[in-house]
Order: sequence, then C-alpha cells, then structure tokens
Amino acid sequence: MTCSIGEGLSKKTKRRVTADLKDFLTFPAAPDQFSGDLFGPFRSNIEKFLQKNRQSQPASISPHLKFCQIMFRIGNLKEGPDSTPAVVTLDVLEEEVQNSRSVYCDQCKVVGWSGHPVCAKRYHFIIRSGLFGSIDGYNKPCASCGEILELPDSRCKSCNYVMTKDELEEWVHLQLATTTHLLHAVVHSNGFGHLLRVNGKEGGSKLLSGCDIMNFWDRLCTTLRVRKISVMDVSKKYGLEYPLLHAITNGHPWYGRWGYEFGAGSFALTADSYKNSVDNLSRIPLSLFYSESRKPRTRLHSVISFYQSLSETPLLTLSDLFNILMRLIRNADQQSPADTHKKPGNSSWTKEDSDHVEQAIIKVLRAVGGERWVSWRSLKGALYRIASSELLDHCLKDLGGKMVHEGMVYSRCNPDTDALEYRLNTSHNISEDMQSSCAMATCPTKDHLLRDLRFLYASLLDPKTMVCDRPVRTSEIVKSSAAKLIDCKQFVKDYKPENIPMVNPLNPFAVRLLCEVELIDHPKGYAAPPPELILLKPNATLADIRSEATKAFQEVYLMFKGFEAKEIISPVTSEFKNAGCFSSLVDSIIRSNSYIRVQGSCHGTHVHLFGTERGLDEWTVSCVCGATDDDGERMFACDGCEVWQHTRCAGIHDSDAVPEQFVCGRCAILLNTSLPTSGIYSCKDEVVSNDKASGRGKNLTAGVR
Repeated sequence: MTCSIGEGLSKKTKRRVTADLKDFLTFPAAPDQFSGDLFGPFRSNIEKFLQKNRQSQPASISPHLKFCQIMFRIGNLKEGPDSTPAVVTLDVLEEEVQNSRSVYCDQCKVVGWSGHPVCAKRYHFIIRSGLFGSIDGYNKPCASCGEILELPDSRCKSCNYVMTKDELEEWVHLQLATTTHLLHAVVHSNGFGHLLRVNGKEGGSKLLSGCDIMNFWDRLCTTLRVRKISVMDVSKKYGLEYPLLHAITNGHPWYGRWGYEFGAGSFALTADSYKNSVDNLSRIPLSLFYSESRKPRTRLHSVISFYQSLSETPLLTLSDLFNILMRLIRNADQQSPADTHKKPGNSSWTKEDSDHVEQAIIKVLRAVGGERWVSWRSLKGALYRIASSELLDHCLKDLGGKMVHEGMVYSRCNPDTDALEYRLNTSHNISEDMQSSCAMATCPTKDHLLRDLRFLYASLLDPKTMVCDRPVRTSEIVKSSAAKLIDCKQFVKDYKPENIPMVNPLNPFAVRLLCEVELIDHPKGYAAPPPELILLKPNATLADIRSEATKAFQEVYLMFKGFEAKEIISPVTSEFKNAGCFSSLVDSIIRSNSYIRVQGSCHGTHVHLFGTERGLDEWTVSCVCGATDDDGERMFACDGCEVWQHTRCAGIHDSDAVPEQFVCGRCAILLNTSLPTSGIYSCKDEVVSNDKASGRGKNLTAGVR
C-alpha cells in the first residue's frame, strides 16, 4: 500500500518531494493553514479543502464521476541514506447522484435516514491497497485489444472499439465496491455519511494499522464539519464476531474508541438493549463455570484455571477472562515472550512467607523426581495446608527458571491439558539462556492463545455453541445478550458541527444561522430535511436569509432544485414582528447560531423522484420483533397482505431456503387457505429465481449486507 515517488528520481529529489507532503499520521491538524477558512457547512468546506490540498486537477472517469488525489507521507522525515518515508494517496471522488447508477442510498435506509431527500452529490474518500500515487487504478483496459482507454472517452484509439454505457457503469461500480480498499467512506452533500470499509494490517495493509486509518478519518471529518457518520460493524477478528468480543472486553464496539455509539439495531433492538446486553455478559461470574473442587474436571475448567494462574489479579467475570486473553495476544505480537505473562505487582506477603512456600514446592518436586512433570493444580493440592491459595499462586507464577542448590526449576505450558507444569532439573550445566527460556516456557504461544480464545468464545459467548451447564435462567440471559450484541450492527458518531466554536478571523462578525425548511403543498411521505447552516454578513438583511436559504437547499438536495424560500416563519419574537420589512438587518433581530425556519415551494419533476432516500418503492414492515422499517436483515412479504417481516422471526433459519408461497397467520385465517404457514408470520420469499437455491432471502435494501 505504498508507492515510490518516481523510480528515476535521485534520493535527494525524492526526499525534497516527500518533504512537501503532509504527514498522514497527523493530518489534518488544527494549526494547519488549510483549515483557516473552513468555517462553513460541509457542502462548502469540501470544495475549499480540495482546492487547497489536491495534487492533481479533477479528472473524469465517467460522465457522473470525477476524482482528484491528495498524497501524504507516512511519518516524519529522518536523516540517513534510506530515510525517504513511504507515501499513501487519498482519492476523493465526486459523484453526481442524479446520473448515478445508484440514486438512492442503501446505507441511509438501514440507519434511519431513509426520510432524507436525495442529495445532489456524494463524496467518496478512498485509500486503495495498491497503485498509490498514480491514476492508473482508474484506467480501464479495452475489452477488445487491452489498451488503456483515456476516460471518459469510451472509444479505444487503437482498435476503435466503443465501450457501452452499461460496461462503463459496471466497471465504475466494481471500482467503488471492491473489498480491498484500506479506507472507503462516502459523505452526502448534507454532511451525513457512512464509513463503508476500514482494512488495517489484518486486512492487507502493510504500514497503516486500523487505528492509524481511523485516526486520520476522524480528524478529517472534524475538519470538514461533517454532521453524522454511520458504520455497519460486521467485522471479524481471529475468525470471531469482533463487535461481540470487543463489547465484552471494553464495553463498546471497536469504533467506540472514536465516539461511535449505538445508532440502530436489527430486529427492533434499542440503545438500552445494547447497553443491558453488554452489562449482562460482562458481569457473568466465572464461578458459574469454574471451581477448584468441581468434578469431573472438563477442558473448560482447565482453560479457565490456566488463565487464572497467569493473572496477577483474580479473574472474576467473563470480561476479566477475555481481557487477559486479548492482552496476552497483543503482547505476543509486540513483545518478547518473556514479557508477556508477568506484570509487576504489589505483593501483600513478606519475603519470608514466599521463601517458605517456595522451599515447600521444591521439596515436593524433589520427592517426585526430576523426570516427571507436576501440574500447577497438583502442587496446590499437595500444599494447601501450609499456605493460602493466593500465596501459592503468587509463588508458582515466578517459579519457572528459579535456580536452587540441586539445579533449576523447569516449567512449561502443556498444550494438551492447558495446564502449567513443573519439574526439578538436577543438571549443573545450566546456562543463562536455558534459565531465560525456561522462564518463557510458562507463557503460551500465540497459536495456543488463539486456540484457547476460539474455544472460550465458542463455549461462553457464541449463542449457537455455548455450554449449558449453568442455571437455566443464566443460560437464557447469556444466549439472548450475545445474540443481541451480534444483531446491533449500526453505530453512529454525531460530530455536532453546530456546537464547534468557530470564529472566522477574516469575518469575525459573520452571522451563523441553522435554517429549517417547510414546504407548501409538500408531497406524500415528505419529511423535512435536517437544517442547513447558512453564513451571512454582519449587514445582511432578512431578504438575504431568503436568498441564502434558497441557494443552500438548491445546492444540497435534488428535489429542491426548483425551491424558492418565500417567507420566514420562525422565530416568532417581538423583535422579529416589529421588523416590518425584509430590508431590516439580521443582527438586530436574530442572534448568531439561532435556528430559523423558512417556508417555500418546490417545482419540477425532482420533487417526486428524489423526495426520499428510500426511493419510489413503498413497503410496510410489521414484524413480531417490533420492526417497522427496513433494517438490512433478510425479509419476505406475505402473498396476501404484502406486509414484510424477518425470515428469522418467522422461524426460518438464515441458512435455510425460503418456500416460494406463504401467507402470514392473519391472512391464512381471513383467506381460509390451505397454503403452508410457519410460526405466526410465514410469508413469500421475494428473491430472484436464480438465488433460491442459496437460501438467501431478499433485503428491502438490496445493497446492504
């Protein structure tokens, strides 16, 4: 994911070129000069941002899509022969929505923004995994001779083959939809957007971690004054559901580190459902699964016991257990094995106490013999009368590699039993390396840790495979909570740009107003769009409000292309009523940062076509789970009433094929039909015929998975 700055350039030239680039790891920062005039809404900030920072002039790759590039160096410049830092490129693609293949936004539909009018533009922010610093990634080869086409010209200059509009649209769609992008986000011209993809080092990135990419994206959003960004978290880590795993260990999803909070849950789940599920799972006591006196001893008991023995503090809950596992895995990547299992801690026992117990342990090992391994549990069982369990654990943790008169204590992690074991080596030819390697042997390898993580996840968290040797009520709570966390996929960060204190040094007395709009004779299903920020000069009049409001909404939304603001209907204050005419000065009537409402009308065909992001389709969702709108999950519609509901709520597993003909329970009674039904709601699958064999039903939002 890096590129060189031209193979033919000298190192000095490369270094000079790189020195002119901003650092990806800190850009954009508040002191940067580029941010000096980004005091307006996103719709205007993005244009100014691109004009100041792009390294290339906008180029067209299709009639409705043009792009430019911004290059960054990764890290600071350093002295030395090989000091040229790597370079990464951000592609910014401006999409004219009216002519796009996908006019309506699938992500808006499932996150709860389906009532927004269709925006005029979308801005895609993409970091590709290859071909950085070059526009070659957006050059299409000719389907006939293989030569590169000079887009947007669709005719090949070598063989005169003409690419069809459908071929071009399909190619553009594939460029945007590829899963290999390190970053792909899209922001509508109204400042609402979606983080579609982040691929860190586990996703193919060689230099940038997921945190590096997210830090950059968060700073960029703040600078551009975006409003809200959603993300659908369906990430996997080590083959496991990472949203569930991260919620157990940290209390929030991975994206929560950057302020993303619950936005919308599938199956009518709420923010309270999410919070309660996190609390329920995190606080489950390990004593339900693990007891030193429990018989018979299972693998689950052994694994929990093993990590109890590695921890410097007692592991009391599921959260404690998975936290130590994740910490050990991180350390296995970052540190030497000797550092991964020991943490300095305050001992409440005296040196005499520890020495006494250590001598007793060595006496047991001496009696057993130097060839036999003795488990941690067996040693504690033999010595439980002379010391507390906590003191025995404390001494056993540091016993591996300890030199004694007869030789040295060896320790190992038995991969078959998940137990620490010890023996006394009486050889006198012991080097420092042998002593160090023996101390490291008690720390499991990364492969061992991952195997245990997957086992514990399957046994304790996965609702499909978790063990049931606990109270029935507890099992139900754990299974339900885990399933809810997996079903909570939509998270949103509200950047609240209207709350950011912004004083433009070039125009410190500018009036900032948040303008709401009310339509006269609005169309069916119309919902007012979010308010738009408008900036006015200090001497602006009420007539200027109408003019700027008209301009703002015309610029942002397609349905408002024919909009005209006719009247200011709010705020209703005595100053406003006494103003009398539209020539009155704004700053004498309305305070800066106030909300105002204008009333006007829209004309033209845009009103009907682009009224909402949900599109022209009309559907009714009424599911037993409580869902009343599309949430991106598989649904089907009743043959009788055409009401949509989840296949899962109708008792049809996600991996099962859906019967072609169904009616819901209500319609079955009304129609007195003999058609098969399933559960309370059993309805028709509206899938394309070629897809039936796969068992995939239809999402109302076809593009969201």
